Amino acid sequence: MPISDSAATELAQLLGSGTAGQLIPELVRQGLQALIEAEAATALGADRHQRTDQRRGHRNGSRDRLLATPAGDIQLRIPRFRTGSFFPSLLEPRRRVDRALWAVVMEAYVSGVSTRKVDELVVALGCESGICKSEVSRICQGLDTQVQAFLNRPLEFSCYPYVYLDATYLHGRDPARKQVISRAVIVAVGITANGQREVLGIEVGDSEDEAFWTAFLRRLRERGLSGVQLVISDAHAGLKKAIARCCQGSSWQRCRVHFARNLLAKVPKGSQDMVAAALRSVFVQAEAQAVEQQWDQVIAMLIEKFPAAAALMEQAREDVLAFRSFPPEHWRKIWSTNPLERLNKEIKRRTRVVGIFPNDAAIIRLVGALLLEQQEEWQLDGRRVFSELSMAKLDKTSDQLQNQPTAALGAAA
Repeated sequence: MPISDSAATELAQLLGSGTAGQLIPELVRQGLQALIEAEAATALGADRHQRTDQRRGHRNGSRDRLLATPAGDIQLRIPRFRTGSFFPSLLEPRRRVDRALWAVVMEAYVSGVSTRKVDELVVALGCESGICKSEVSRICQGLDTQVQAFLNRPLEFSCYPYVYLDATYLHGRDPARKQVISRAVIVAVGITANGQREVLGIEVGDSEDEAFWTAFLRRLRERGLSGVQLVISDAHAGLKKAIARCCQGSSWQRCRVHFARNLLAKVPKGSQDMVAAALRSVFVQAEAQAVEQQWDQVIAMLIEKFPAAAALMEQAREDVLAFRSFPPEHWRKIWSTNPLERLNKEIKRRTRVVGIFPNDAAIIRLVGALLLEQQEEWQLDGRRVFSELSMAKLDKTSDQLQNQPTAALGAAA
């Protein structure tokens, strides 16, 4: 539809003397306003002041609508009808920011920018009205569909010989108690049969107890998780029991880094460097038999001066050395949860600016979006953690382990 005379005059003045900063927002405003007026005319069956038998109603003034766009704040007029209601399809109810700006706000939020800084970013983009914290949170709820689709996707299209499990803690509000409490965020990452990494899932709960871990692992099973030969985690009691219950037929690798901390806690501070060096000597061996022999030598060295440390090593022997039954090319990546620890550090870094989450849904939204972003980077990168040739050796390893369940998991069960 043609623009009004007053609008044409205003546009002509801008073309003659205005700057690009003035002209572009006005062009956007007039273009959007023309589309709104055309849609209103279609809904009524007649244009302004037009007499026709097809008319289905009459206008009744208009209301203002502020729309924030990358071109700046645009003031629009939404026509009112005498009967019924009208809202243009190019806008969305209760949505003041256009799709392009929404994408910017979401990206900023996922990148770990605080809501206050997001407001400054929106102003810098030309939207002088800014954006409030509640609106940022509402905008980011748009991530939920993508995140839930990612976290609930089927897993039956691949097997996952290696699965890493770990947890980190974030602060969230408990609506019932109206207190800020620590929330456990558990993460599972798997290695596929062709040696690539995949985020399997996350969950948020009160603590890392057995029931929490068991429910999480059962959900992974329901989604199709299969072919697990080795689970790598720390020695949290609840987690061990959950693995024994839900991952029967799999071996368990106790993280060597967490074990080293437990071991050094039983040694006087002055001797910790020596004991740490002795423990590291186990993991530089190139063959499984040499690993076992060196482990026994370290126990023999410690038993006289540090009997508690020696007893712990004897007790944890099968747990910490479970890696030796798998291809040597994989040892460095499967004897600890370090690959998952790096992911947890990135979660901590990105969520630090949020501070306190309002609820568990907000935690899942942000952490899930971060993991979805990480998963996409892994896919685009195309690099494998292990080569397909080395992963093929796991078939033979699986046959050897069928009748050799780990002592720790058997005891835990």
